[in-house]
Amino acid sequence: EYVVVDTDAVCAAIKDVFVDTRAIVEPSGALAVAAIKQYVATHKTKGETYAAILCGANMNFDRLRFVAERAEVGEEREALFAVTIPEERGSFKRFCEVIGKLPGGQRNVTEFNYRISHQQRAHVFVGLTTAAKGESEKIAKNFQKNGFEALDLTFDELAKEHLRHMVGGHSPLAQEE
Repeated sequence: EYVVVDTDAVCAAIKDVFVDTRAIVEPSGALAVAAIKQYVATHKTKGETYAAILCGANMNFDRLRFVAERAEVGEEREALFAVTIPEERGSFKRFCEVIGKLPGGQRNVTEFNYRISHQQRAHVFVGLTTAAKGESEKIAKNFQKNGFEALDLTFDELAKEHLRHMVGGHSPLAQEE
C-alpha cells in the first residue's frame, strides 16, 4: 500500500519534526512523516507504532520561508480566498466586518493582496486563520451569503505558488504607483 501527500502536508511534517525535535529535515525525509500522518488519519488507527526514516539535511535556508508559509495550509490552520468586493467607499469596511463575524470565533488575516484593476470591482487575495479542518468551504459560503463573490483557493496549487504574487496585474488605473 502507498500513500500520496501534497506539498502542504510535507511542509506541515517538516514543522512537526521541528517542533518535536528542533531539527530541520529535508522534504524527502518529511515525506515519510506526512504519509504516516495521513495514513493514521485515514485509517483511524490507534495503539500502533510507526517509524519514519528521516534522511539528510539537504535543506536550503531560503526554502524555510516557503515551508513555514505552506505548513499553515498543510495543517489546515489557514485558508486562502479570492474575493471580489465593490470598488466603492465602505465596502472594505463591510468586508472586514464579515470576517469579524465569521462562525467559529476570532480570525486573523494572514495575508492580504490588492491592486486596483477595475473601476467597479476590487479583486483581493486574502488568507485567514481557521479553527478546524474543512472550514474554508464554510467561510467561502459565508462570504457569498454576505454578497461577496468568493473562491476558495486553499487547495489550489497554482494559486498558492503564483496568484498571490500577481493580484491586480498591470492596471491603467494605477497611475500613482
